[in-house]
Amino acid sequence: MDITTEQAAHRLATRLDLPAVVRSLQEVLGQRTVAVIAGISDAKAVGKWARGERAPHPEAEERLRVAFQVMQLLLQKESSATVRAWFIGMNPDLGDRAPALAVGDNPLHVLQAARAFLAYG
Repeated sequence: MDITTEQAAHRLATRLDLPAVVRSLQEVLGQRTVAVIAGISDAKAVGKWARGERAPHPEAEERLRVAFQVMQLLLQKESSATVRAWFIGMNPDLGDRAPALAVGDNPLHVLQAARAFLAYG
């Protein structure tokens, strides 16, 4: 993975306002998957975050920004459909857990799994 690409994804995940982060995640991954990433059961809250009507708790924001950074990395080489499938599918690098679920437990492992996917397919 190109260092510049990783840095650009990190900068974007850090600088973009949260509603824009949520909208982008929602567009690629879908509202329910974004809710899973955030660790909430009410998928409708995601739409409110995307519109800036409400804000998630800090832990959920951290998960969303990590997922956004990972998504940006994957989108450099993969289609939106592949990125969505990667987030919801079982991943051997994460003990067969879906990255959407694992991002809350260990975001570093999810980022490493994304790097491995891009490097080795």
